[in-house]
Amino acid sequence: MSLLPTHSLRARLLWFLLAAVMLTAGAQALIAYRTALAETDEIFDYQMQQMALSLRPGLPVGGELAERFTTDDGDNFDFVIQVWSADGLRIFQSTARAELPQRAVLGFSTVQARGTSYRLFSVAAGAQVIQVAQDLAARRQMAGTLALRTVSPILLMVPLLMLLVWWVVSASLAPVSRVRQQVAARQADELGELGEHDLPDEIRPLVHELNLLFKRVRQAFDAQKNFVADAAHELRSPLAALKLQVEGLRRAADDAARDVAVNRLSNGIDRATRLVEQLLVLARQQASSAVDGKTGPVDLTALARLVLADLVAPAQIRRIDLGLVQADQGVVLGHEDALRILLRNLLDNAIKYTPVGGTVNLAIHQREGQTLLTIEDSGPGIAEQDRERVLDRFYRVSGAQGNGSGLGLAIVKTIAHLHHATLSIDRSASLGGLRATVIFPSPA
Repeated sequence: MSLLPTHSLRARLLWFLLAAVMLTAGAQALIAYRTALAETDEIFDYQMQQMALSLRPGLPVGGELAERFTTDDGDNFDFVIQVWSADGLRIFQSTARAELPQRAVLGFSTVQARGTSYRLFSVAAGAQVIQVAQDLAARRQMAGTLALRTVSPILLMVPLLMLLVWWVVSASLAPVSRVRQQVAARQADELGELGEHDLPDEIRPLVHELNLLFKRVRQAFDAQKNFVADAAHELRSPLAALKLQVEGLRRAADDAARDVAVNRLSNGIDRATRLVEQLLVLARQQASSAVDGKTGPVDLTALARLVLADLVAPAQIRRIDLGLVQADQGVVLGHEDALRILLRNLLDNAIKYTPVGGTVNLAIHQREGQTLLTIEDSGPGIAEQDRERVLDRFYRVSGAQGNGSGLGLAIVKTIAHLHHATLSIDRSASLGGLRATVIFPSPA
């Protein structure tokens, strides 16, 4: 089992930072302690050297001075001083039993005496040799005390620094806790945006992406609700009509009446099927608009030729002249399947409402980096006051022919919005019927 808490960012930060503080403080204390010991040794050596050099003028030869300065063995001195004459006579000692060697190397050295180690400094002063010694045990004790006094502030600051680290980490991660609480307090159907104010730069992009996700989910839910509401509203009448037609078929008295009822029932089923198909297409395109899936370059001219090929047969049945009158190279950024539906709905509407023997023209233009898709027909067109309303769902122009569901242009509008394109409907100047224009922005 790992000792490192891997599931909590706060715990990981505290673990690493507090461990770093302790390791750094320990290393700093060790370095400071060793440095203090070294500096203390240098200071004591300097004191010994200065003490010996201060006696260089020399001392008179004879025993009077030695006896005058003879000390009791019980006295404790950190430093021991001895002065020797050139012929080996000790003319001065600071303690009665120094027992330091008579001859020693000039300068600094370490000697054993009285069962302990001494740091010794010897200097020649004319015919005399001056020796200053210090018990290393006493030196180490004093040096350790001074070093501990140097290290103590560091050791005292470690808990304060750890508390500061804990406070900084907790304060820095407070926005994360705030966002978590906002999300936790929400109901299942609450998809409003989270507040992005006063968030750190590392957290704001995450919250921004969450808000975009909430927006897409909200749009998807709205599309689902709209689909359910539209289906419940629009399918009620066709289903009721189908039920009446079935009753009419059941009550048919002869074969002729039965054939009429069967034709009516078949037409009703076709209308209901068409309505369901358009409802599903609309719901799918609204969901695609909400999710805003991955897009790519689409050759609109090549796609238009494919759709025209699919609609040649129904156009020939009604002897409609269907053709591509201009085909500039038109590449747009979008969803190929959705653009296919857009083209098919516009052309299907034009073919459906154009009289027998009429004309339907498709053109693709390039203008100032934009791609213009234009479909014109020689049909009756749409009155100016109805041109905006026909883009709404389930709206049909009064007196319109055919079994439309009122969803074709609404689907085209949704797909155009998905591709950030502009859809407009007006009168065709060349054919006299309806002209639908979709302007796609530059893919760059």
